Amino acid sequence: MNGALRGLSQQEQLNFLLTNRIPRRLATRFMGWYSRIDSPLLTRISIKLWQLFADDLHLEEARQKEFRSLGECFTRQLKPGVRPVDQNPAVITSPCDAIVGEFGELEGETVYQAKGFPYELSDLIPSRELQDKYRNGWYITLRLKSSMYHRFHAPIDCWVDRVTYLSGDTWNVNPISLRRIERLYCKNERAILDLRLDDSDSGICLVAVAAILVASIRLHSLPDGVDVRSANPEHLIEPTRYAKGEEIGYFQHGSTIIVFATRDFAFSPGVRTGQQFRMGEALFRAVKEPQRNDKGALEVPPKSNDVHG
Repeated sequence: MNGALRGLSQQEQLNFLLTNRIPRRLATRFMGWYSRIDSPLLTRISIKLWQLFADDLHLEEARQKEFRSLGECFTRQLKPGVRPVDQNPAVITSPCDAIVGEFGELEGETVYQAKGFPYELSDLIPSRELQDKYRNGWYITLRLKSSMYHRFHAPIDCWVDRVTYLSGDTWNVNPISLRRIERLYCKNERAILDLRLDDSDSGICLVAVAAILVASIRLHSLPDGVDVRSANPEHLIEPTRYAKGEEIGYFQHGSTIIVFATRDFAFSPGVRTGQQFRMGEALFRAVKEPQRNDKGALEVPPKSNDVHG
């Protein structure tokens, strides 16, 4: 029975219709309300129903054993030590538990959400400064399924000085939708955090993309009780220092983080589409300063099947 239900949910056309051809904002507001209902019994029933469709929902790692609301389960914290963080200073770690979607090199400012579905960095990130900074850099899309751990963490020692919030739609961000909706990430609600590193020439940027049923994105650098929807479009904050592995915020349901890196980083060996990462595992590694030829042009490493999705 469980297998039949999960198989039904994976039927492409039905999945697309059920998750996208419904009033998405209304469904998202409903989920926000439902997930806050304080009822241990209702929560236990909801989790049992959820597990009929998601056999990978494992709560053994959760810090608490019982949940008073479904929201508590979505945003659960983990037991200490279950996500060891690679402390090598040359390593940029995955900010979250996730499955790798597309990844590779930006072609100028062109990024791919799926094969044959490009979008421009300027459509995703409005800042001209950041567009220039990550031009010809690297990107990787990390999808958090609804059953996964929903909190995200600093991938390196860094500062966060501002949060840029862009209102938008709440399309589903699963692979089925990404193959059908052009520029989907650029249409959805999102929060942009450029991580300031001690080396000002290097950069890592996190773009947290909301989706259907994501009630909000919470960031600890904003005042208590304020989510990104309450912030101004470009919300300056007190500079906040994060140590590698320290929690930055969380989604209130599964969604996506797109990570951008400048050219002085490279993907860790073996990164591939469909790979599942756990928070704290090596995602990028620092490389030597790119060499320039006698004409001053940057000599960049060639593309290879080992590096690009």
